[in-house]
Order: sequence, then structure tokens, then C-alpha cells
Amino acid sequence: MSAELEEHAAFERVFESSYHLVLRYCYRRTGDMERARELTQETFVVAWRRRQDAPGQTVPWLYGIARRVLADHWRAGRARPVTVPLAEMPDVGEVDGAFEAIGLVQDLRRAFRSLSESDREVLRLVTWENLDLAGVARVLGCRRPAAAVRLFRARQRLARLLDSPVTSVSSAATAVVRGGGAR
Repeated sequence: MSAELEEHAAFERVFESSYHLVLRYCYRRTGDMERARELTQETFVVAWRRRQDAPGQTVPWLYGIARRVLADHWRAGRARPVTVPLAEMPDVGEVDGAFEAIGLVQDLRRAFRSLSESDREVLRLVTWENLDLAGVARVLGCRRPAAAVRLFRARQRLARLLDSPVTSVSSAATAVVRGGGAR
């Protein structure tokens, strides 16, 4: 097999294994599946052009590209950042009592919305995308220690905004605030 064919086959494998992850990443930030598909396609076009830069861990690299594609999209005035409601976030966790769960989700949603976009993004990368600190650093374009500091500070700010003991929050929120999820 020629080098060019091997390169095409390797990229095709990356595409097949990562497409749904990048699509989910874009959807969670736009709330619009059609727009998410377009942005995912654009992400892979950029990735194809920059395929020589691809590291061993391609998913964080692709998230970094998608993040820049989304930023360009928003800058062009085509849309504003949106997030899928926290109640629709997978793995929110179970809490005893439906009313208590609704109240906690509302409190968490309100606190989450009050955070800066950069705090929300670092928390999303850890909780929604299940990235470790090295992956978060890759997406954000910073070094691992800087990503750790950003995550630590975002968790602190979220905990302060919740204005209640961390133990009363759902399991997903507890993982975010206490530090679960990033390694």
C-alpha cells in the first residue's frame, strides 16, 4: 500500500471512530443538530488539512479544532454560544425524590450559567467529554498545569455559586465540584 493510501486509510479510521464524539461536542454547544453536523464537517475538513499535526491522542486534538471552528462561527455572527440544558446532560445522576432532584438541577443550571464561558468550557470538557487533564490542555491550547489550575478555579467558583454544601448536589455535580472526572 502506498504512503498516500495509508494516510487516507488512517484518517478514515480517525473519522469513523471520532465523528460521533465531535458531533456530540458541537451539538452540546449549539443545541442545533443540523448546525452541529455542519460544524463537525468543517472540523474534519480542517483536520484533514492539518493531519500531519495530529498527535497520538486525536480526540482532544479534534475537540481543539472544533472549539476554534465554533469560535469562528460565533465571531462571524452566525450564532451565539448555546448549551444543551443541564437537565438533558447525560449521567446527571440520580437523587432521591423528584422535587429535590428538580430543585438541585435548577440550582446547578443557574450556577453553571453564571460562570464565565472559559469556566463552563473546562468543566464541560471534564464532565461531558470525559477528558483527562492532558486532553483538556490540548483542547484549550495550554499546558497541563495551566489546565489543572483552570479546572480547580472553575470548580471553586461553581461551589461558591451553589451556596450550599457540595454533598447536596447530584452525583454529576458533585464529581465536577469535588474534582472527580479529571486525572
